[in-house]
Amino acid sequence: MSAESKVALERKLTIVLCVVAVAALLGGTLWTVAEAKTAREIDVSVDVCLDRFYTQVEGAKEFAKTAKGLLVLPNVTKGAFIVGGEYGEGALRVAGNTVDYYSIASGSVGLQIGGQKKDIIIAFMTTSALKQFRASDGWEVGVDGNVALIDIGAGSRVDTTTVKDPIVAFVFDVKGLMVDISLKGAKFSRLNK
Repeated sequence: MSAESKVALERKLTIVLCVVAVAALLGGTLWTVAEAKTAREIDVSVDVCLDRFYTQVEGAKEFAKTAKGLLVLPNVTKGAFIVGGEYGEGALRVAGNTVDYYSIASGSVGLQIGGQKKDIIIAFMTTSALKQFRASDGWEVGVDGNVALIDIGAGSRVDTTTVKDPIVAFVFDVKGLMVDISLKGAKFSRLNK
């Protein structure tokens, strides 16, 4: 076998292995999506997510107390191989109580491969922003409202005196091979639980 043939075979094998790995990841993601969670399961995962938020982000507990509502979406899963999809389920909490359940979904096309899981918390800092979100049948970031993404890098502290936006989002505890924390085009829909 010539050196060129070996290189071509190695490339094909690498591509096949990548496709199989992504298919396995996406298969798991799609299977997870197909198994809708119960209200109880969502509430438990939201509690765990909030504990992570309070532990990982300095000042998060104090910040959360000033919000009019928190949309908590734990373990949002994204998988992509040219075409990507993201899905997760969570709860909207007002005054510490679950008032509604929501899903997040988004899709994308482009040069992308891999998968990740992340936690997302969206804080509604004004009553009017919370009311507009709850009145919507399907709320989309960038269309129905803008969301300020708060950078919570190492050593960062969340402070209500510096955040002036009516809707802010935190993406944290990101795990996986993709580096995407954008919420652009994400659509939130109320679930019947």
